[in-house]
Amino acid sequence: MLPTVADVLALDTVRRGNPHVVAGVDRLDTRVRWVHVGEIADIAHLLRGGELVLTTGVALPGEPGKLAEYVSDLAAVGASGLIVELGRRFVRELPPAVVKAAEEHGLPLITLARETPFVQITESVHARIIDIQLQELRASEQLHEVFTELSVEGAAPAEVLGQVARFSGRPVLLENLAHQVLACDAAGADTGVILANWETRSRSVSPTERTAYDAAAGWLVTMVGARGQDWGRLIMFCDAPPTPHDIVLTERAATTLALGRLIERHQESLERQAHGTIIAGILTHAFSDPDEAAARARAVGVPLTGRRLISAVVRLTAPPGTALGEQARLGELAEATAAACREVKLPALVGALDQSRVGVLLPLPPRTAAEATLGALAERLRAAFASPFVLAAGSVVESVKDVRRSFLEAEQVAEVAVRQPDGRAFYRLPDLRLRGLLHLLRDDARLQTFAERELSTLLAHDAQRHGDLTRILRIYLDAGRNKAVAAQKAHLSRPAFYDRLRRLERVLETDLDDVESCLSLHVALLALETFRRENP
Repeated sequence: MLPTVADVLALDTVRRGNPHVVAGVDRLDTRVRWVHVGEIADIAHLLRGGELVLTTGVALPGEPGKLAEYVSDLAAVGASGLIVELGRRFVRELPPAVVKAAEEHGLPLITLARETPFVQITESVHARIIDIQLQELRASEQLHEVFTELSVEGAAPAEVLGQVARFSGRPVLLENLAHQVLACDAAGADTGVILANWETRSRSVSPTERTAYDAAAGWLVTMVGARGQDWGRLIMFCDAPPTPHDIVLTERAATTLALGRLIERHQESLERQAHGTIIAGILTHAFSDPDEAAARARAVGVPLTGRRLISAVVRLTAPPGTALGEQARLGELAEATAAACREVKLPALVGALDQSRVGVLLPLPPRTAAEATLGALAERLRAAFASPFVLAAGSVVESVKDVRRSFLEAEQVAEVAVRQPDGRAFYRLPDLRLRGLLHLLRDDARLQTFAERELSTLLAHDAQRHGDLTRILRIYLDAGRNKAVAAQKAHLSRPAFYDRLRRLERVLETDLDDVESCLSLHVALLALETFRRENP
C-alpha cells in the first residue's frame, strides 16, 4: 500500500521541519503516489494525480483569488496534498485565501515552520514508495508461482482456497450459482458463523461487475467461470475495503478454479468433491465440533440437525480395470447416486470415499422407515447405473457425532457383501449372518487361533505337495456334504472325489460324516477366507 499523507508527516525528515496541518485534517489518509517540488503557479497541468507538492511559495501570485485558484487546480488534478515551507514568501502563516480554498476542496494543507531540505523529504518518501512497490512485485511473483503450480497440478478447490486464506489471512468461500457452498476456508474464524443462513445472505449480495466489493456485507466477490460460462462465485470476507493485493489474489484464484474445472470436466463434479470433503471430515474427525460438519452440510443444501441419519456405502463389484477407467466409473456411480437421491426427493451428502466406494449420508424424512428409503434409492440407482454394485447401510443414528460409527458399519457390511452378492437391493449387518460375524471378528486373535488349529495341518499338507485338498473340503462343505453334487462341482468322478475325501480324513484325523466336525471346519474356512481377503 502506498504511504498516506499522515505517514509522510511522521517521517523524521518532515518532523524536523515542525509540520502543522492547517486544512484538510480529515483527509490525511490520502495516498501519496509521488512527491513533487514546484514553485510555479501553473504546476497543476504537469501533475497526474497522487502527488504531494512541496513549495516555498516564492513564485506564487499575491492576489487572494489567484492563490485560491492555485489550490483549486491542485485539488482538481488529484494532488494528495500541499506542503508550504514558511519563511521565504509567507513568514509566519499562510494567507486566509489559501487555507479557505484548501478546506473547501478537501486538500490537505501543511506548513513547515523550519527550513527543511526538500531533497531529504523526496528521498525518504520515494525510497519508501519504491520499497513498497518492490514488495508488491515480489508478492505478485509469489502469487504467480503458487497459483500456476496449483493450476498445473489440477488442485482441488479446497487447496486453492487454503492458499487464498494463507495469503490474505481472511476467510474465503466458493459457492455455486445456486448459492450452495462448494468449499470454505475459515482462516481460523468460526465456520458456523460464516455459514449461518448462508443462502439468504448470499442472494442479497449481487454486484454487477465481475469483481466487486460489497461494503454492506463486507464481501469481495469474484465470478468464477471460463469461456463465457460462469458457474460460481469466490467470496473473501473483508472487515475493511480490500486492498489491490486482495483483488489480484481473488481474481488469480478464480482463474485457477476455472482452469481446474475445465481440466476436471470429465471427472467428478465440484458438488461431489464438496460432499466428499464433508464425509471425509466426519470419518477422520477433521471437524473440531459436530456442529461445524452440520453447518457445512447445511451450506450445500443437506440439513443434518434434528434428523435421524443413516450412512450407506455403494461399492463397485466388477473386476478392476485401468486406474483411469475405474476413476471415471466411480465418478459416474457417484453422480448416478446423487441423481437417484434427488429423484426420490432425499437431500443427501454423496461423495467418493476411495477408488471403489461412494459414501452416502442420508437424513431420513420424519416417520419414514430406513428400509423403505434404502429400497427406493436402490431401485432408482439400479435403473440408472448399469455396472454391478452393492449398496450397504449402517445403523440409524440420532446425531452427527454418531455418523462415523454408522459409516464404519456400512463399510464393513459392503466389504463382506461384495464378495458374494446375492442380488438383494441392499445389505445391512443382520443380512450377512455368519460371514458378517466373522468379518467383524477378523482381527480377534482367538478367531485366528481357532482357524489355525483347525486347518494348519491341511494347509501345510497342500503347501508341501502342491495339493488341492483344501479346495476339495470347501466344495464338499459348500455343497451341504452332498458328495454327488460336490463331485460334479469339483469336476471329478465320484470314485476320485471319494478318494480325496478319505485322504482329507487321514490328514485332518477327523470323520467328515460328523456334523459338528464339519461345522468347525466350515467356520474355520470362512474365517481363513476373511483373513486372506483382508491381507492379500
